[in-house]
Amino acid sequence: MKAVIILPGAAKALRKHRTEAARLLDKINAYAADPATQANNVKALSGSSALRLRVGDFRIIFEETEAEIVVTKIGPRGFVYD
Repeated sequence: MKAVIILPGAAKALRKHRTEAARLLDKINAYAADPATQANNVKALSGSSALRLRVGDFRIIFEETEAEIVVTKIGPRGFVYD
């Protein structure tokens, strides 16, 4: 299992969307444990090395290395790409 690191901006978004926070964390932890479980919800973003994980109407933007997953942004799909 890879380590999940949530940057301060993403942590602030989790606090803002408190009602969805547990579901979002469950999905990113499931991906960290076994990427195949979320394979159909993860896509590479064009123009960067970041990936996005789709969780309902929310998007989790992260970068993946061999040992860790660094979550950079979390938010509703209409605002997270800005």
